[in-house]
Amino acid sequence: MKKISLFLGIVLFSSVTVYSQQLTLNAESGNRAIEVANCWQFAGQTYTSAASERISGSFSLISGQMNSFSLTNSYVKTPWMKVGAGNITFQTKLGNQPSTVARGLRVSYIAYNAASPSTGFESSPVVFYTYDYTLLDFNVINFSVPIPVSIQNSTTLYKIMVSYVGQGGSGKVFSDNYVFPGTYWSNPANSCNPLPLVAPLDSDGDGVIDSEDEYPNDPTRAYNTYFPTQTQFGTLAFEDNWPTKGDYDFNDVVIDYNFKTVTNAAGNVVEIVSAFILRASGANYNNGFGFSLDGIASNKISKVEGNSPGSFASAVNGVEFGQTTATFIVFDNYFRIMPKPGTGVGVNTEKLAPFVMPINMLMTIKFIENGTPPPGGVVHISQLNQSVFNYFIVVNGTRGREVHMPDRVPTALASMSLLGTGDDSSNPATARYYRTSGNLPWAINIVQGYQYTIERASIDLGYNYFIEWASSAGVLYPNWYMNLPGYRNSEKIY
Repeated sequence: MKKISLFLGIVLFSSVTVYSQQLTLNAESGNRAIEVANCWQFAGQTYTSAASERISGSFSLISGQMNSFSLTNSYVKTPWMKVGAGNITFQTKLGNQPSTVARGLRVSYIAYNAASPSTGFESSPVVFYTYDYTLLDFNVINFSVPIPVSIQNSTTLYKIMVSYVGQGGSGKVFSDNYVFPGTYWSNPANSCNPLPLVAPLDSDGDGVIDSEDEYPNDPTRAYNTYFPTQTQFGTLAFEDNWPTKGDYDFNDVVIDYNFKTVTNAAGNVVEIVSAFILRASGANYNNGFGFSLDGIASNKISKVEGNSPGSFASAVNGVEFGQTTATFIVFDNYFRIMPKPGTGVGVNTEKLAPFVMPINMLMTIKFIENGTPPPGGVVHISQLNQSVFNYFIVVNGTRGREVHMPDRVPTALASMSLLGTGDDSSNPATARYYRTSGNLPWAINIVQGYQYTIERASIDLGYNYFIEWASSAGVLYPNWYMNLPGYRNSEKIY
């Protein structure tokens, strides 16, 4: 939300509070010029530090001698303000001077009048509270004056004026500790004229102004966040021979991804729009692809649209059936979405085979649908970073044979008996998954994007430092996939 900034010409030791839900004046600055600089107005009022005259603190206000019932003879007037609700509070007492005939106070409001610059844009005062002192009111009186309902929580501007009136004699009125409910709206840098009244537009009323709201006409949506970025795709590449290494070419399933997460004004996730590009598959198997959101329960999802789970069963809300963690099958068979060209192995892994245009898929996971949360409740954006996304393939339609990124936990439908067999050294007791004894993985996630190797070319033949990177758990050659001198063998890359 954008905030108004204001330069105060004099602020040191000021007894005025600005930019809060109330305006206060307690005279403790000891210098009326400070209050005037902050747009308070006075007539017939000075400061007193005499012990017999003070109400509290080191200073209080003292009226001049009053011989008029005019509202403008002796007063304290606030800066321009957006009036709130509640009570105006302040304290007063009479001075004990002889021959005083009558003393009183009047509280009024003054509306902003844009057509009257000659009066400082002030309309005529409207009195809404009256008090007449008895001539024995020498003790402190605590006033609590309700704000009129007609101006409470105003969207227009007002000043409040407390006037001291009377006739006869030399009796004065001491006052202090004024509190006015509302928001300061004057500009000391512009002759104390009001700040602009036009509030930032919030067309859908969700509390996010239109200039910051990516869905200004939809109260159920407000913000978009992207991964990796709005225009960038990451790449996932899998080897499907797990738990053995096989040809280790990492082109059995190659998919680019981009996620747009939509949240509402409260930061709760409304939906994830998942864009996938199927680029290549050099597999003999009919492999499926999916991901789970670790730590997010299945009943926190309202609906899933755009995926193709095929032979894998889905629950009513579209998540995979039998999973307590929200799990999504994007497709069950790569070649059902992107058919083979008829020659060569798979799709787009042999340079001499026909090229097939990549296939785009758009899958939407709805958390809150039409403003209604799912049975499991909402998910806040803070619970949904990229470490939650747990990608995997299902090999050749065998649901229990999942291949995940290294050290990512299999889903509830995975066959745990396959862990630790073949070349795999998984050990659930130590949270080790999908690594060989030398730390080599069966799946990689390159956020910056990735050019995969050709069919039957082991990944280390295309990328000279892949083994060093993987075996060092990412410490060595973290940029192994980049096109740097000596890093690649281009004839092995598709």
